[in-house]
Amino acid sequence: MHGPGVNPKGQPLVVIRQRATDDKYQLVLNILSCFESNIVHLSAEMHDRITADTQAVTHAAFLTSVSFSSLLSSMGSAWKENHQFPWLVPRHVGGIENVKVNVTLRIYSNKWHVYAGLAIMNPIAKMQISQYAKSVADLFKLMIQQKEEEFRTRIKNAGDYVFGGLQKDHVPILLSDEILDEFSLSNMPKENRLPNSHLSLLAMVDCWYTLKLNPYDHMVCQTPLFRLWMGITEYLYRSPLMLEDTIQAALYRIEIRSDDMEFVTCARGWAECVELGSMEAYQKRFTNTADFFRDRFSESTVVGNNMITMISKNMQKTSH
Repeated sequence: MHGPGVNPKGQPLVVIRQRATDDKYQLVLNILSCFESNIVHLSAEMHDRITADTQAVTHAAFLTSVSFSSLLSSMGSAWKENHQFPWLVPRHVGGIENVKVNVTLRIYSNKWHVYAGLAIMNPIAKMQISQYAKSVADLFKLMIQQKEEEFRTRIKNAGDYVFGGLQKDHVPILLSDEILDEFSLSNMPKENRLPNSHLSLLAMVDCWYTLKLNPYDHMVCQTPLFRLWMGITEYLYRSPLMLEDTIQAALYRIEIRSDDMEFVTCARGWAECVELGSMEAYQKRFTNTADFFRDRFSESTVVGNNMITMISKNMQKTSH
């Protein structure tokens, strides 16, 4: 459940038994034991379900920014369409913004067909990516109409559904803002940073709520990227002051509306690409955005690996 650049020790490793004798199955388990990974036994059907729940939508969000495959794709595409390097924009610097930027660049530095296969070849993923794009659009419509009460209610209901069941002794996935500041691609002073609407994160939680998915049910198969994405959404929703700043920015900071509108457009574009099942269109969208950020891939990969290592160590400590 991770790429070749991640240390496999302690990471989930899914084994699916299909037409294997007991002897052959045990042989495979013995061979895989050298990775020191956490072995997870699943059926093929459950694997597809969990993969859709934990990867397809998240990738979609990041792809949009620069979609989680679709979320991360959407963030990346939006930055590219606005000709923005996010580490130079005050509202995209510091704390959880560093996670969003680094994970987005990490996805775009990889091969397009990995994420295309996750999104297009898994029928469950199509439904979830479509809902993510709808959640993005629905929240944006409330934002531009400044329907504060309806917007707050929707954010609260989604947050209560996903995070309301966490126990008081729940250990956060992420650490503090100060520690996350160590993983920045920017040299911008902290006092120059500005609040962000975090539309990508609000829509992710709204999507989970609408589909009645609890992402914590699938942490057994978490990927490093999903762990990071869960970490920043959890961090936002469990930080009342940060969440209030986000709501205020989403509703009343007119100067960021153009960025949010671009994100809405890109999220819908990725969803349509996946719905049509077009590998060619997916490749073009992905590679065009990747080319825009290519010069920072080497640096972001090093920073991203350090961030994943830090969070993995934190989770291992708290699990003992």
